[in-house]
Formats: sequence, C-alpha cells, structure tokens
Amino acid sequence: MTDVVTGANGYLGNVLVKELLKRNRKVRALVRNTSNLDSLKNLDIEKHIGDIASMDSLCRTFEGADAVYHLAGRVSLMPWENRILHNVNYLCTKNVIQACKICKVKRLIYTSSIHALEEPPEGETIDEHTPYCINGRKNAYDSSKAKASMDVLKAAQEGLDAVIVNPTGVIGPYDYAISALTKTFIDFAKKRLKLTIEGAYDFVDVRDVAIGHILAYEKGKTGENYILSGERVTVTELMQILEKTTGIKAPNHYLPVSIGKLVGSLMPIYYRSTGIRPYFTRYSVEVLCGNSFISHEKATKELGYHPRPVMESVRDTITWLKEMGHI
Repeated sequence: MTDVVTGANGYLGNVLVKELLKRNRKVRALVRNTSNLDSLKNLDIEKHIGDIASMDSLCRTFEGADAVYHLAGRVSLMPWENRILHNVNYLCTKNVIQACKICKVKRLIYTSSIHALEEPPEGETIDEHTPYCINGRKNAYDSSKAKASMDVLKAAQEGLDAVIVNPTGVIGPYDYAISALTKTFIDFAKKRLKLTIEGAYDFVDVRDVAIGHILAYEKGKTGENYILSGERVTVTELMQILEKTTGIKAPNHYLPVSIGKLVGSLMPIYYRSTGIRPYFTRYSVEVLCGNSFISHEKATKELGYHPRPVMESVRDTITWLKEMGHI
C-alpha cells in the first residue's frame, strides 16, 4: 500500500507522513530539490525530487499509488505574490488532478482551507453547507484554494475518487519552519510579546488534522468535503493558556482593532523593505474579528474525527520548542 504526500516536508506534511508510517503505510514524499528536509530526517520513506508544476515528475511519483495526499501549496498575504498563489495553489492542483487520472490513483485527498469557504454573518455556523468563495471577494490565497477545491469537486463528479478536507488554524508541535503562530508562542515564552489584539479563532492540532486526512481517505465519501476544526478560543483565552503553560505573565495591553487594521495595511510594505515577517496583517486582524464559529460535526459523525483541546496543543508545542532549543 503506497501513499504519496506532496509538500511532505511542510508543517502538516511531516506530521502526516509520520502518522502514515505508524499505520505501516509505504510513503513517497514529493519534495523540491530546494526543500529543507530536516522534518523528514531518519524516516523510512521514498523521497521523490520533483515539482507539482511538472506533469512528468507528478506521474513518476504517482505511479502505482493507492492514495495521493495533496498538501503542497503556497501561503502568503503579500499582494505581489498573487500570481504565484494562483499558479501554485490553483493551476498546479489541476496538474495533480490530471496526474491522478493518468496514473489511476485510487483516491485523492485534497487539503483545502476553511478560508476557501464563504464567511457567513456572525451568529451563523460555518459547516459543509457553506459554499466555496469563488466570487473574488476574498484575498488571492483564499480564492486560489476555493477555485482548486471546485476543480477537485468537478473531477469527483467526472469519476475521480476524491475527497476534500478544510482545516482551520493549525497549531501544535513539529513546526520546523516556524509559522507566524508558532513564532508568537516563542516570543511569548521569551517575554517579547507586549500587546495583543482582541478577537477569536478556531485552532486545531496539526496531529488531529493529519489523522483527519487519513480518516478522510479511509471513510470519506467521494466528492464530499470535511471541515477539520478544533476549538474556538479568544485571543485572551489563548494568552491565559500560554501563561498557565509557561508561568510567564500574559500581556494585558490590547491594540484597538481599528489601529490594528491600519497598521496591518502597512505590513506588506514593511515586509518588502525589511524582509522581516510581520506579526500580523490587516487580513489576520479581520480574521480574528470575523466569524469563527465552525463545526466539525460532519467529520465527527462520518469519519470518527475527534480533535484534542487547545490546552493540550499549546502544552505540547511549548515542550517541543524547548526540545528544539527555540526557547
């Protein structure tokens, strides 16, 4: 039984690879020749050097595969990368779909995003009845994932065995590249975090998202999507969890949302001129202020998906960051 994972060296990718190996699956990792492979060190897997932009490398990697987990993608909120997002997240997913058809892959599991869905008004719960946002009202990342998701659904209607999963905000250990949220944990532990912004979001453990992918392969219905959410917590609650976990006092100063949006609007300019990744952007502030009431009831009922509490994810993240020498 052979499983292919695109983007295998990434945050979710390396955790999924390890979960598959626990289940005695044979894993092929599709990685680029420029990829940092520290997260896959000492794992008994086949490493295929290639690119999702190349049909040749996709077909070589997918040949004989039982499952393809398509995780590879680009995440950016910087406007000058809009074309890259379109190419990598949308056009390259077309390549993956075509390669799955050519190689007669038994099942494709596509990693979409909760942000590929429309955001209903506050008070309405986001679930699998929420449509994909294909009207261009969202940013380039969200739109690229929405359009790719629609292509996967179309391919499923045409006969490809494909299932989509929509994770929310991923947290937890094994973030070798150090995402923005993991960097926030590091800065909190180093007492660098002096103020925060009011708001809330749904956070889910990377290990539960990886397990959710495997459950989608095993039990998901063709042409269906499954939201892999976790627990909705406010920023204040997250800071309190970090305080309890680390013993470090949480910041008690909050940046007004209006100022956060204004400052966030300037962050792309700051990033381009300094190369330093900003703590937040206008979009991230808007996400924290938006509708984060999200249901994973369908995944629980149909797949047996049960995410762990955020408290456990934060604790394990801090432990892993200490083990890695980051704090």
